[in-house]
Amino acid sequence: MDESWRADRTASALRGGNPTVLRRLGAGFAVIGDTQFLPGYAVLLGEDPDVRRLAELPRERRLAFLADLDLLAEAVERACRRLDPGFSRVNIELLGNSDEFLHAHVWPRYSWEPAELTRRPVWLYPEERWTDPFFALAPRHDPLRAAIGEALDALRRVDTSAR
Repeated sequence: MDESWRADRTASALRGGNPTVLRRLGAGFAVIGDTQFLPGYAVLLGEDPDVRRLAELPRERRLAFLADLDLLAEAVERACRRLDPGFSRVNIELLGNSDEFLHAHVWPRYSWEPAELTRRPVWLYPEERWTDPFFALAPRHDPLRAAIGEALDALRRVDTSAR
């Protein structure tokens, strides 16, 4: 499989070539994470590949991005709660420390996580969790992808009908 989409995730999403895209939202793209050691990990990509920070957007677009982030977080929560009885909560992070494009992380958290990590940032997980092929996004995650996508669709229908 051609992995060139990883070089510019947003531009490849705009071209329809990013295979991790779950849905196009109002101000970005909901994508499933490359690693799934915490099943349901998702990312919101900003819609402009040249925007690096939230503060670079006009206020209206910032609010739209944050509204999409809220939508994605709720969709991840609904899907993960339905699929895993150990689901406990969602963590949301806008870091921008290493990737030079606007994005936000949505991390589901579970009661089955190691006790020493369950109340700590996800970034403290050992490196092998991030790099082990066992945790890499794969076809076995298709039901999870579908569940998050369906939750996004349902939430957007409710949001649209409320207007």
